[in-house]
Amino acid sequence: MKKIICGLGLLLPLLAVAQGTSDSWRPLQFIMGEWSGGGAGKPGEGSGEFSLKPDLDNKILVRRNHNEYPPKAGLAKSAVHDDLMIIYPAKGASPYRAEYFDSEGHVIRYTISFSEGKAVFLSDGPASDARYRLTYQKKGDAGLQIDFAIAPPNQDFRTYLSGSVVRK
Repeated sequence: MKKIICGLGLLLPLLAVAQGTSDSWRPLQFIMGEWSGGGAGKPGEGSGEFSLKPDLDNKILVRRNHNEYPPKAGLAKSAVHDDLMIIYPAKGASPYRAEYFDSEGHVIRYTISFSEGKAVFLSDGPASDARYRLTYQKKGDAGLQIDFAIAPPNQDFRTYLSGSVVRK
């Protein structure tokens, strides 16, 4: 009996640390998992899928995204877009930051803010540079609305892509 109690005594601190780590992702839990869906925008109608999962012993979240767009008139091949985003706890005023990389060579650094059932990724930089905003809005129990907007230098944001996804 002493061995069991001693063993539990050793496990409790580990469980508390593990619980605290998973709680740190609470504002993003509604996005975590595997998703698929479609949308429209400047690139055209498309479909895709993404996952958002913990990695590196739950220290970061990794989003992997894959989208395909039908061939444009006169082209035989569909367009493919792949990207990777790393989300991590930040130091300072914002609780989370993200680094985005895609197959077209773009790199975007985001600060993340939250409201009920919503996460907004806003790119760093002054209004004199192009800015980017990625918004995830919860839709029911198993859906998300995703909007990606671009603000050219010294202009307001305009939706570039919009779509919805469902949990796989």
